[in-house]
Amino acid sequence: MTTAPTTPVTIIGAGLGGLVLARVLHVHGIPVKVYEADPSPQARTQGGQLDIHEHDGQRALAAAGLTEEFRAIIHEGGEASRVLDRHGEVLLDEPDDGTGRRPEVLRGDLRRILIDSLPEGAIAWGRKVAGARSLGGGRHEVAFTDGSTVTTGLLVGADGAWSRVRPLLSAAEPQYVGTCYVETYLHDVDERHPAAAATVGAGSMSALAPGQGISAHREAGGVLHTYALLTRPADWVAGIDFTDAAAARAAVAAEFEGWAPRLTALITDGESAPVARVLHTLPVGHRWDRVPGVTLLGDAAHLAPPAGEGANLAMFDGAELARAIVAHPGDTEAALAAYEAELFPRSAAAAAAAHTVLDLCVGDRAPYGLVEFFTGGGPAA
Repeated sequence: MTTAPTTPVTIIGAGLGGLVLARVLHVHGIPVKVYEADPSPQARTQGGQLDIHEHDGQRALAAAGLTEEFRAIIHEGGEASRVLDRHGEVLLDEPDDGTGRRPEVLRGDLRRILIDSLPEGAIAWGRKVAGARSLGGGRHEVAFTDGSTVTTGLLVGADGAWSRVRPLLSAAEPQYVGTCYVETYLHDVDERHPAAAATVGAGSMSALAPGQGISAHREAGGVLHTYALLTRPADWVAGIDFTDAAAARAAVAAEFEGWAPRLTALITDGESAPVARVLHTLPVGHRWDRVPGVTLLGDAAHLAPPAGEGANLAMFDGAELARAIVAHPGDTEAALAAYEAELFPRSAAAAAAAHTVLDLCVGDRAPYGLVEFFTGGGPAA
């Protein structure tokens, strides 16, 4: 077994939040090391488009000194959005207003500019964490599945829903919320799938009903990225063989009997193997008592349903943690206490809002509650 030297700041996870933390610390000359389980940046796809918000995601990228690089990867026109009912009737149609308040970018592109902004060797790839333990005095040891270990004076869990660092702070575990997403793609849509392309429009489209929905987003290069939303028990998801793409696609499409064909075509015509994304969350208001030398950010700290805020919040967490570290040189505990004092109320409010949005999408008043929410009326009782 090999032991790496002690690193002043050790970040577990090279997702967006961990990378923003690493970048902002690097800008301020603070040594940092990121450990990532993926063997390389290209090891897996990074998901679809993200709308990056002015109040958190864009502020985080500005703190990282990457606003110009971010602007270069924006998908122009991608802020347009539509809400439909199951018959394909358009209930809300908002064009991209060109203000750039919530510009769309591909997650993979955003991750790339963050990775490229770090010095060579700052990220150790292929280092999957087996566990972590306290050594006392605010120091921790992280053990990797390859048998190596590293000790650190400040450990940050940026390792997502199933964080290996979280048990140092909290016994909370993610729980299934009762809704799953099934993901698929269509390509060259304007030529090969014109009806679906016209239905989705220039940005995002959500066709919703109680307990289910079909959401799609136009991405650069004529791609439609689709999610089927289904409120179903966990054993329903487990009962589908997702290794058989055709059978899985048929099983999911069968749940949308009676829906407009141009909507169900987003599932039945899918050109990639469908992938189930079973939604788990941590408790709203998840927090922990201060433990010397360790903290969390992003999904590791406040996993919530997808509502357009997760990536933004993770990046903002990273920037805010870096700000606290810079503001308290040599005093890790003061930095972590300051960071967590703002993290907990911020993430609790965001998690509560995310659960509200999920209910608006697949709850009893779907799709009309979501339309009222977007138009400023708020969800009706």
